[in-house]
Amino acid sequence: MTLTPFDLSDRMSSYRNALYNFVPDQAQRELDTLTGPTALFRMCTPFETCRSVEELFEKTFRPLVVAIPDLEFRDMIRIAGLSQSGQTWVGIMGNIHGVFSKPFLDIPPTGHVVHMRYHEFYRFSEAQIVEMHAIWDLPELMMQANVWPMAPSLGREWCVPGPALLDGISRGQPDPKHSARSLQVVERMLEQMKDYPAKGGPETMQLERFWHPRMGWYGPAGIGTSRGFDGFTNWHMSPWVNGMPSWSDQEFHDLCHFFGDGAYVGETGWPAMKQTLVGDGFRGIPPTGQNLDIRGLDFWRVEDDLIRENWVMVDLLHMYQQLGVDVLARMRQLRKTSL
Repeated sequence: MTLTPFDLSDRMSSYRNALYNFVPDQAQRELDTLTGPTALFRMCTPFETCRSVEELFEKTFRPLVVAIPDLEFRDMIRIAGLSQSGQTWVGIMGNIHGVFSKPFLDIPPTGHVVHMRYHEFYRFSEAQIVEMHAIWDLPELMMQANVWPMAPSLGREWCVPGPALLDGISRGQPDPKHSARSLQVVERMLEQMKDYPAKGGPETMQLERFWHPRMGWYGPAGIGTSRGFDGFTNWHMSPWVNGMPSWSDQEFHDLCHFFGDGAYVGETGWPAMKQTLVGDGFRGIPPTGQNLDIRGLDFWRVEDDLIRENWVMVDLLHMYQQLGVDVLARMRQLRKTSL
């Protein structure tokens, strides 16, 4: 019997429930039952690649639950589909919640409830997980502990919401035509956006053709959330292309995996983009001519053939690391000055 992407997504329910009512041993067992013997778990900086479920839990989940004992993972989106190369992917977005009681990665505890967004993509082969891409928004946790040592966000920092229609998980089998149409909207939008800056200013992106006027763009902590055409242009896109105009040369399908699931579209890439830091620099760092591999994991929701919401995660710590900046080391130094 051949399992569809929807079937594989549904098979993950026991694992996701174990993360919600977080019991490390149970969650580890549940993931182990889904995973192939040679699976690679590609995590964000500073965790990097783990080669077994056991290593993944020892590096990430177990230290996290020590720091946040009442930890829970609240999934808000779970989608699945076939990428352009025929690979089966399941994508999940949500927020971690709990009381931050002990240090995590030397981030000092707050004693209060905290939140940290996660984006995860799982590639399946023959009904087993063979690869995972995951980014935890560690800058978001640092900001709540008042120890973010880098440039402030231009966008709004907050606890990013789930889908406005509350349909991110319980949707049933998708209509293939609906999935294909949503995917087409996103792909056409990305291609048009590449006209900026290659062919002119922000107007060349023609966002009004693809985005709802009340579009919500939920960027990672360190970049922040923006709303509408002007918000996106002012607080994210223009600063990005001013520092990395090679955006216009990006061939997304060479690096990224895209798939549709009804009104939703997912994208993952490890890396998702290759950019060169020139022009105006990046986040307060001067232009160095450095080539950067950028890990990016995205979810879009399409409403009436317009993109209404876009959840974006970028491994900012990895970007800084390639520029020779150890964000966690700078954070530890900042902690010393605040003691």
